[in-house]
Amino acid sequence: MDASEFFSNLGFESISSVVRAIIMAIICYIVIRIAGKIVEKLLSKSRRIDKSVHGMLTTAVKVALWALAIIIIASVLGIPTASLVAVLSIAGLALSLSLQNILSNLFSGITLLITRPCSVGDLIEVGGQLGTVTSVNMFYTVLNTLDNRVVNMPNSSVVSGTLVNYSREPLRRVDFTFNASYDDATEDVRAALLEAAQADSRVLADPAPFIVLGAYKDSSVEYIVRLWCNNADYWDVYFGMNERVRECFAKRGVHMTYGHINVHMVEK
Repeated sequence: MDASEFFSNLGFESISSVVRAIIMAIICYIVIRIAGKIVEKLLSKSRRIDKSVHGMLTTAVKVALWALAIIIIASVLGIPTASLVAVLSIAGLALSLSLQNILSNLFSGITLLITRPCSVGDLIEVGGQLGTVTSVNMFYTVLNTLDNRVVNMPNSSVVSGTLVNYSREPLRRVDFTFNASYDDATEDVRAALLEAAQADSRVLADPAPFIVLGAYKDSSVEYIVRLWCNNADYWDVYFGMNERVRECFAKRGVHMTYGHINVHMVEK
C-alpha cells in the first residue's frame, strides 16, 4: 500500500491535500496569533471595558477563529464540512441549553463590565437591595448592604432589573417635607427652614435651597424643602437638617403639627 492509498483509506483525497491542510493550519495559526495581539492592543486602549474582561474576550475571539480554521482545514482535506458544521451546531445548542443560567449570568457579567453602569465602591439599589458594590465578577455582583450583609446578586438579575446608582454624580439633592400649623405665617415658616438649611456648611449655596408651600393638608400646611450637597455628605445633611428644623421652629414660634381632629361644641 503506497502513501496515496493510505491517505485515501483515511478519507483524504491525496497527499497534496494533506500538505495543503498543514500549510493552511500554519497560516491559520499565524493569523490567529496576530488577531489575538490586535484584539489585546485594542482592549488595552479602551477605557470603557474593564481590564478583568480583557483576557476572556481575547480567548473568545481565538476560540471562534479556531472553530472557523477547523472548518477551513477540513474543507481542504476533502471532509464534508456541512456535516461537521451541523455536528458543531447541535453540540453547541445542547451545551447552551444545559448551561442556560450560567451562560446568561456570564454574558450579563460581560455586559456589566463593558457598559459599567456601576463600579466598585458605588452605592446602588437593584432588585430591592441597597448596598455598596464590592465586586463585579463574571457571574455575580456582590453588594455590601448598609446593615453589613453581603448579597451575591446574579448578573442576569442586575442587567434585567432597574439599577439606581447613587454615587455616579458628584452632587445630590436632599428632599424634605415639613408640616406647620395653619396659625403660623408662611414667612415665619420659610425663614425658620432657611435658617436651618444655612446653618449647615455642607449645604450648597449654588444651587440655592428651594423652599415652597407645597399643599394644604387636613390638619397642617405642608412645606417642601430641597437642598443640594456633595454626594458623600447626603446622610449627614439629611439627619442634621431634621434635628435643626425643630430647634429653628421653636426659636421662631412655629408649631410642628400632627394629624388631629378639631371638635367644635355648639350650644343650642
